Amino acid sequence: SIVEFIHTATLLHDDVIDQGEMRRGRKAARALWGNHPSILVGDYLYVSAATHSLSLNNNEVNYALLGACRRMIEGEMIQFSCRSNLNIKDEEYLRIIQNKTASLISAACCLGAIIANGTERDKGLLGRFGMDLGTAFQVADDTLDYTAENDLFGKTIGNDLQEGKITLPLLHLLGACSPAEKDQIKRIITGGEPRSGELGTVRELMNRYGSVAYSMEVAHRYVNHAKSLLDGFDDSPHKRALQAIADYVVTRDH
Repeated sequence: SIVEFIHTATLLHDDVIDQGEMRRGRKAARALWGNHPSILVGDYLYVSAATHSLSLNNNEVNYALLGACRRMIEGEMIQFSCRSNLNIKDEEYLRIIQNKTASLISAACCLGAIIANGTERDKGLLGRFGMDLGTAFQVADDTLDYTAENDLFGKTIGNDLQEGKITLPLLHLLGACSPAEKDQIKRIITGGEPRSGELGTVRELMNRYGSVAYSMEVAHRYVNHAKSLLDGFDDSPHKRALQAIADYVVTRDH
C-alpha cells in the first residue's frame, strides 16, 4: 500500500509536468480539477507514504523507499534537462528510466525480502530483479507510445514526441535514418505539438528502420535477465507469479 501511495503520487505529478490529458483510459486528475489540486494530492500521498513507513519501525524499509523516491526525482530532473536533445546516448536514456521507473519497482521487490527477514543475497537478487523488470517495463511503455491504440493504451498516444522526450525507439531511429530524415524528425520535435500526420510519419519511419522491433528486443533482454535472477530461489507460486509478471511486461498492448 505504501508503494502504491508513492506510485500514485508520481502519476499525479507526472501528468502535471507532461500536461497529460488521459490516465488509464479516463481524464487525468489535472484535466478534471486542475494542476494545483493534483500537486497537493500528490504531495499528500508522498507524506502519507512516509508516515506509514515510519510506523513500521524498520529503518531498512525507510531507506529503501526514500532512496527510491530520491532516485525518481533525480530521474525526472535529468529527463527534463535532456528534453529535445537529440544527442543523448542509450546509456543516458537507460539511466533516466532506471531512476524514474525501475528504482521504485526494485525497492518494492526488495521490500518483500526485507519484511520476510530474508538474507542479504535474497534482497540483492530481488532488488536486481525489480531493476531489470522496471527497465523492461519502461522500454516497452515508451515503445507502446508509438505503436498502441488510444482506446487500449489508456493515455494519449504520441505524448512523448509532443513533450520532446527522447526514448529508445526514437534514439534508434535517429541513429538509423538518413540525414534528411533526421532533420525532418528534429523539426517535428522542436516545432511544438506534432500534428497527427507528423506522428504518423515518425511511426512509419520507425517501422521502416526496425526501431520498434529493436526496442522490444532490448526489453526482452532485460526480462530474460530478470527471470534468470529468480533461479536462485526454490520453485513456489510466488516465484511463478514473478515470472508471469516479467513475461506480461513485454507482451501487453496497453
